[in-house]
Amino acid sequence: MDEGAFDGVRVVELAQWVFVPVAGALLADWGADVIRVERPDGDPYRGLATQGIGTDGAGVNMSVALANRGKRSIALDLRTGDGLAILGRLLESADVFLTSLRPGALRRLGLDAGTLTGRFPRLVYACGHGYGTRGPDANLPGYDASAFWARGGMGHVLTPPDRDQPIGQRGAMGDRNGAMALAFGTSAALLRRERTGRGSVIDVSLLATAMWTLSSDLLSALGGGRPRATATRQAVPNPLVGTYRTKDGRHIQLVFLQPDRYWAELCQLMGRDDLAADPRFRDIRARGENRAACTEELDAEFASRTFEEWKALLSGIDAPWAPVQAVEELLDDPQVLANGYIGEVDEDGLRYRLPTVPVQFDGEPPELRRAPEHGEHTETVLLGLGYDWGQIAAFKGAGVVP
Repeated sequence: MDEGAFDGVRVVELAQWVFVPVAGALLADWGADVIRVERPDGDPYRGLATQGIGTDGAGVNMSVALANRGKRSIALDLRTGDGLAILGRLLESADVFLTSLRPGALRRLGLDAGTLTGRFPRLVYACGHGYGTRGPDANLPGYDASAFWARGGMGHVLTPPDRDQPIGQRGAMGDRNGAMALAFGTSAALLRRERTGRGSVIDVSLLATAMWTLSSDLLSALGGGRPRATATRQAVPNPLVGTYRTKDGRHIQLVFLQPDRYWAELCQLMGRDDLAADPRFRDIRARGENRAACTEELDAEFASRTFEEWKALLSGIDAPWAPVQAVEELLDDPQVLANGYIGEVDEDGLRYRLPTVPVQFDGEPPELRRAPEHGEHTETVLLGLGYDWGQIAAFKGAGVVP
């Protein structure tokens, strides 16, 4: 983009780990000046070793890069009066305050929503947390594995009933979903401010994010039902929705929600016109009544061709299906490459690839910029706030900034 959607918008981010920082990274992708306020010893996420992409990876800490790309970083000790005063001066120029601190900590620091919106009526105050801002657990610490996956019901509904333990989630699933919601809410609040001149208080919790993700199951529960584990293929009335194993042990996903529209053409592609003519399979009702037999026939057909053969064959039908891919296959997927869903950082001698934000403006993904080092822009930001070198030296001597 020649001009970012949020060019000229300043975001002050006081947050740690993944959830809220990713929301800041998305706003930075769209042009916002995101100033990340870190503790003097840094965000603990910088020290996390995970999956070979954190401190246990070679070179760039990719976890930190994904959550903090495009930002500036200032290190500041908010336990000191001068540290809080510097943050206050920074907020005078801010459009958005983005935070993951819990309500109690924010109140103790004088950074709660009531205080800051009273001082800065145009400020968009956006917070992300585990369990919501009210209720008995508002001050509980919440990570995505606890607030989103465990308490939010995700682990329960996705665990097969024959397992003794709930399955574990993949890294930061709830965090990154919640971040999209928080960035969306912040964007809406900025639009509202343009229309009314007033700021807003935005909050997104990981618990609510899980509930939104599981809306279909919640609708069932609200209607008096009990959400069930995902049904087996034999229990699904439509055999043309499900996965089928190929000759070489891979899988193809069929999602023919209008099966009568595609059944005859699929049979023709497979060279099995006899199945289309079989009265047991003549329409959706008959296939449902004879789903075990229909599934058995399809199992045999899929087992007769390789994964690549099936992809080539099914490319001849205008129907919803997909290969079941490994994550590493996405790196070379022509559709991923054509749409720029993986971008590249090429800045200051650093070069590496990252997933881009799913939202594109005018058909273009955002230009990715590197994440800042801890406190990299402390002096630059302080000078921009009007402090002189003598004051900065005094701050360093007092431990306000490292």
